Order: sequence, then structure tokens, then C-alpha cells
Amino acid sequence: MNTVLHLSSSSGPGGAERIVCALAASLDRSRYRSIVGLFRPGWLKDQCESRGLTTYVLPHDGFMQWKWMRDCYRLIKRERVDVIQAHEFDAIVHGALVAKIARVPLVATIHGKHYFWEKRRRRWAYRWVSRSAQMVAVSEDLKRFVVARTGIAEDRIQVIYNGVDEAPAADQDQASQYKRDLGLPDDELVVGVVGNLYPVKGHTHLLDAIPLVLKDCPRTTFLLIGRGELEVPLKTKAKTLGIEERVRFLGLRHDVPKLLAVMDVFAMPSLSEGLSIALLEAMAAAKPVVVTRVGGNPELVVEGETGYLVPAGEAPPLAKAILALLGDPSRAALFGSRAKQLVEERFTLRLMADRYGALYQQAISRKPARAVVAA
Repeated sequence: MNTVLHLSSSSGPGGAERIVCALAASLDRSRYRSIVGLFRPGWLKDQCESRGLTTYVLPHDGFMQWKWMRDCYRLIKRERVDVIQAHEFDAIVHGALVAKIARVPLVATIHGKHYFWEKRRRRWAYRWVSRSAQMVAVSEDLKRFVVARTGIAEDRIQVIYNGVDEAPAADQDQASQYKRDLGLPDDELVVGVVGNLYPVKGHTHLLDAIPLVLKDCPRTTFLLIGRGELEVPLKTKAKTLGIEERVRFLGLRHDVPKLLAVMDVFAMPSLSEGLSIALLEAMAAAKPVVVTRVGGNPELVVEGETGYLVPAGEAPPLAKAILALLGDPSRAALFGSRAKQLVEERFTLRLMADRYGALYQQAISRKPARAVVAA
């Protein structure tokens, strides 16, 4: 049995952090033993431990932390680690250095475009890590982005999509009960979005679209699920627009499946995405979706079949697409059914874990000659 050390420089909550935990917990346990190494305690540590994963915190507070690398090296030797799976920039670069010292292969996952590519040293660092690596992108869009920004050869990059658990659909009685729990009448229409309240998630554009939706569908409630730095400004904007009675800011929730069950439409106004876990979970829950045409979204959503793709940063097209689904329940149900089927065929957690497992086996088989990088 091979031991995989999953390294994360972020402790969540977020899509990348959820993949760290899900991947570590979902690998074939007859072939792989997962342990987790985090730069700091927090949400991710709690999630990993709740799933029975041995989790270590290796404190880290700056670039090129030699003490961290020493502690990580000792952990690798003590736990007899066979391959390192690193997530995000700091974990990737430090993980690459300690992997070379410890002579173990590295798999590194970049979850999105973020800001890493704006600094020359970050682009150089990824090129350095990838010289002896096979890179993997979580979407074709991210693959193209990495190639363009780093100059890495296209044939050095493959795609492994994120995956989610298959979701049992709530029946009508359950959905009605969940609505009552939220204080909503059965005939209320519900539009929801799941995502941290950061500028890149585009919530401000959804707020701009809401008055346009309410003109035609005045009995609609909008659920914003997530926490973040924009909570106060977004609440202020909702009040300024006169829609505060129709917008619920629910914060970080641990009952997202229940909240998805009450939604008639899942809307995601992001300005940038890697491969959205929130979107995949909404589709797995058989929800029709309206999302922006950014990142990996067009690779998940089939326009006019499982949902609608709209331009980022524009409220009128977003409102128009939401109204098209709210006004046609039969079409919305058909889109949701097709979305669920698509996830079950191509974007399950099992498929993702199996593909990473094959990648680990490939890396271990040629140890210590090469590292493997996933983006």
C-alpha cells in the first residue's frame, strides 16, 4: 500500500479545500493510505479529521520556510510517504523542494487562475516545478491558460476534472418542509447561489439582476450562501436597490443539499472559475443552472440543454436567463434532469479519485526520476 501526503496551504472553506478532503478520503483504500498536511488549522482540518483522515498542521508563515521543509521532510520519512499531492501555490513550491530532497514524486494541483500569474517569480516557480513533470488541469480552459501564461508545452498537460458525490434528489414533501424551515411559502420561487462573498464571485451583478427578475416574478426569494469580505457591502447594496426583503444572506452553511432542494434555479455570476464544485453539486441535485461563460463553466453546462451560459458582469442577460427558467417549470425540470445525468456520467468523485490514483501509480513507478504536476 502506498502512502499519499496531501498538502494544502489554505484551510478553507472553499471549493479547492473541499477537493483536498474529498480526494484524500476517496482514494482506493486497498491501494492508498492518505494523510493530510496543512499550513494552518481551521475548517479544512476539522473536515479531514471528521472523515477519519490523519491530519498534521505544519506551521508556515512566509515564503521559503526552511523550518517548514525540515518538519515536512521528517513527516515524510516517519510516515513513509510514497507520493506528495500538493494544492495551491505555496504548498506546490515548498512541496516540490521537499519532494526533491526526500526523493519522492510530487503531484501538484492548481485550482484556478487567481493572481499567481501576475508575478514573474510565480510563473518561473511553476515552470521550474514542471520541468520534470506531467501537468494536469482541472478544465480545458485552465490548461489553455497555464500554457499561455507559463510557456509550458501543451503536450505536458492533461485534464482531470473535479468530481462530486452523487446526490439523492429530495422529494416534493421534503423540499416543502425545507422551505417551511426557511419561513418560505410553498408557492415562493427560489433562486440560489453558493460561493464565498468575494469580488471574483460576482454577487454584485446578481444583485443588479434581481430588480429585473422581480418585475416579472415578484414572489421570488434569492438565497446567497457563503461568507466573506463583501457581506456588509452586498447587504448595503441590496438595501439601496430596495430588494433587501427578497434577499437572504445565509452565511456559511453545512446543510447545502437541503438549500439546493428548495431552489428552482441555481445562478452563479462568477467573473472567474476553475471548475466549480458548487456548480457540480447543483447539477448533481438536478437543478437547472444559469452561470457565466467563464473558466470551466462551459465544459460543465450544455447551453440550452442543462442550463444557460451568460456573459460575465452583465445583469440583463443574467436576469433574462433566470426568468426563462422560472417561467417554464417543465423546461427547468428537463434541464435539471439532464444536468444530473451529465454529472453521473462524467464528473463523479469516484472518477476523479480513480484518475488521480492512476496518476499516483504512474509517478511512483518512475520514482525518483520525475515529479508530476497537476493544475
